[in-house]
Amino acid sequence: MPIRGPSEVVIVGAGLAGGLLATFLGRRGRRVSVLERRPDPRAEGFIGGRSINLALSARGIDALRRVGLAERVLADAIPMTGRMMHSPAGALTYQAYSKNQSDAIHSVSRSKLNLTLLEAAADMDEVSLHFEERCAAVDFDRPYVTTENDQTGQRRQWPCELVVGADGAYSAVRQAMEARPGFDFSQSYLSHGYKELTIPPAERCGVDPKRYDGFAMEPHALHIWPRGGAMMIALPNADKSFTCTLFWPFEGDLSFDEASRVGVRTFFQREYRDVLGVMPTLVDDFERNPVSSLVTIRTSPWHLSDRVVLVGDAAHAIVPFYGQGMNAAFEDCVSLSHCLDKNVTQGEALRAFDRERKIHADAIADLAIQNFTEMRDKVGLPRFLFWKRTEKFLHRFFGGWYTPLYNLISFSTVPYAFARRRACRANTIVVGVPIVVLVVVVLAVLAVFSLVHWAIAGVVGVGAIVLVSWLAHLAGEGREIRIP
Repeated sequence: MPIRGPSEVVIVGAGLAGGLLATFLGRRGRRVSVLERRPDPRAEGFIGGRSINLALSARGIDALRRVGLAERVLADAIPMTGRMMHSPAGALTYQAYSKNQSDAIHSVSRSKLNLTLLEAAADMDEVSLHFEERCAAVDFDRPYVTTENDQTGQRRQWPCELVVGADGAYSAVRQAMEARPGFDFSQSYLSHGYKELTIPPAERCGVDPKRYDGFAMEPHALHIWPRGGAMMIALPNADKSFTCTLFWPFEGDLSFDEASRVGVRTFFQREYRDVLGVMPTLVDDFERNPVSSLVTIRTSPWHLSDRVVLVGDAAHAIVPFYGQGMNAAFEDCVSLSHCLDKNVTQGEALRAFDRERKIHADAIADLAIQNFTEMRDKVGLPRFLFWKRTEKFLHRFFGGWYTPLYNLISFSTVPYAFARRRACRANTIVVGVPIVVLVVVVLAVLAVFSLVHWAIAGVVGVGAIVLVSWLAHLAGEGREIRIP
């Protein structure tokens, strides 16, 4: 078993987080070896796997900008400035994300972005990429990584000073850490799965190509078909197609099981009739593409033995309903690189990274699950649309004081837990102030009649103030005050 020469850092996984982190560390003069179990995608120009497209927002753009890649990536991205809701009858309702027209999430190709990151890393003398090297074992004490080529059976050892597990939700590095005492790991699955379908370019599905610049639907919106318990979304691709993703229960009403039993075309005619005409490969796509699970993974700590650390999905996989999985992983890369620079020892750096990121990863994991309920069940409801209009009004005229939670998450780099706390406090005031105003009005009216009524009203007023104070206390702790 040959032993390779030492590198300062070995990164297991050449996905999005691994490629970006290698670039960050290489720019800081660290020698990096990136190990990936798959073949070199640069030979084919495509990387297979999950999700054709992803949502890139402010946090991810900030990370890319730090390594000089933001403009290159955004040049091929499609900005989406709001949601387009599709009712069962086919009626459309557009909901802008922000008062600022420049605020958008960007649909990017996972494959092309991964290639861009790998090419940037490979251009650096300090970084070497090694493919068809599956992580077979990790020695936490020396440390080193043992890899195996599944084609030849050859094993290699990669000694280093730091091992980084950037190998995704089913991380081999994390699985090795799970055997160590003191390492906590949990995973929770939703009762829903997902399956991907395709809407081809306009010219291939009977839509006038001039209507939407070659797309079959408006490309600058995230399309949502909320059905209460299930939903479908669609994001635009650079080739003028859309990737549709079904988020359905495995069983029961509006489920994959029901669609299979009644027939997929019959099911779509009933639930998604407005899109049926632009999905000529619906049946084939539905039968061919697998149903995948949706999992949230939490770990603690993210580091071990001061020599091994996890980033991205390996440390904190989340469900995709806030569009923040990739963005959070990119923030990990920024944070870890910074902590390694500013701390005297590697152990101090890894502990600082854990403290800095863990609380925020847990916050976005919770928010992603909550946003699934919002997208699936609420976005088409009149009271929800009214609340969103209220948020937009407050943000427009009181932007220095009120910023909606979605804007803080998607269009700022305010850390996730702090963003949630700030939004909760603002929402507490929005809910509480009308209550106080109403109580004051009632007190004034009752005061006209008698002092007795005034005394009773005073008790009510004190109760209202206590209620508002309690809500403010909950918000101050970062707990969500739910708004319809």
